[in-house]
Amino acid sequence: MSHSSAAKNILICGGYGFIGSNFIRHLYHKYPNYKIINFDLLTYAGNPNNLKDIDKVEESLGSATKRYYFVKGDICDTHLLGTVFEKYKPEIVVNFAAESHVDRSIVSSFDFIRTNIDGVWSLLELSRKFNTPRFIQISTDEIYGSVPTGSSTEDSPFRPSNPYAASKASADLLVQSYIHTHRVPAIIVRGSNNFGPYQYPEKLIPLAITNILENNKVPIHGTGQHTRSWLHVKDFCSAIDLIAHKAPDYSIYNVSGSEKTNLQVLEAIASCLRKNLDQYKEHVSDRPGADLRYSPNSSKIKNDLGWKADYLFEDSIGQLVSWYVDNQFWWEGIKATNDFQNHYSKQSKAKYY
Repeated sequence: MSHSSAAKNILICGGYGFIGSNFIRHLYHKYPNYKIINFDLLTYAGNPNNLKDIDKVEESLGSATKRYYFVKGDICDTHLLGTVFEKYKPEIVVNFAAESHVDRSIVSSFDFIRTNIDGVWSLLELSRKFNTPRFIQISTDEIYGSVPTGSSTEDSPFRPSNPYAASKASADLLVQSYIHTHRVPAIIVRGSNNFGPYQYPEKLIPLAITNILENNKVPIHGTGQHTRSWLHVKDFCSAIDLIAHKAPDYSIYNVSGSEKTNLQVLEAIASCLRKNLDQYKEHVSDRPGADLRYSPNSSKIKNDLGWKADYLFEDSIGQLVSWYVDNQFWWEGIKATNDFQNHYSKQSKAKYY
């Protein structure tokens, strides 16, 4: 598929989530000829406020020039999803829809198995039925498991350590089976830990920023020496964009950022807020089966497609902290919900059983 701004219909599944909403914004402003269909179930992590800016632009347009559509639905609902494929006949399908919070998968894994495996099967079946030219599955570096030394390439074995990672690894294998058996023109993108605006405040970076702003402690699993590759969501969006338009069918790409320990991340946040981290951190028990280090190698996308990261962690963490300071209305509403409070009561005390 060539890199072209010719008119296309793009189906984004999970478009009200953190990465999905950032990707919709990226596409909307870059490709004025694209129509974008956002298919989202609006679970706890799906937030219509994530795309209020796009809604305002759309409200000013006439129906003839409308470019963004929302359909509420579950990717496991093959019938409803099929009506969307029938109506819009998307040229590109990008699947962000997933249960993605590791802590929740430890407490209860049912939704992870259902959405992350059955939902991907539904999308693959419909992509095959409607001869969709390009299907992109958003995967994760967590499928490789903990990597003590070196880095994971796209050919590294899968060693998932928790139910979330196992469900994503299963989806990965399912996609590969449809590539080999049915020649579905699918591509797999394995991203590392994303950070950026509109991230659900259960995750490490927004939780730390908002807890410190509220003068609350920040729970840290174990010693805080867990190492992750931190990738700005805008860089991940640019990578998916490149892959969607330029990558050969059946490709797999890792996309990664800067390696930091959790404590290094928290020190940077506290510094931006002019706070002493020692006064805010609270070490709690580690997750069961915790992975100490992820390190995906993204040389392939750099060499094949010319991708590079523009938002390095050190340069962009200050701007991100400012975003959460300036958008308290966005995260305060989320943190006040019963769903957030119920889970946080377990997460903050490392209670999984």
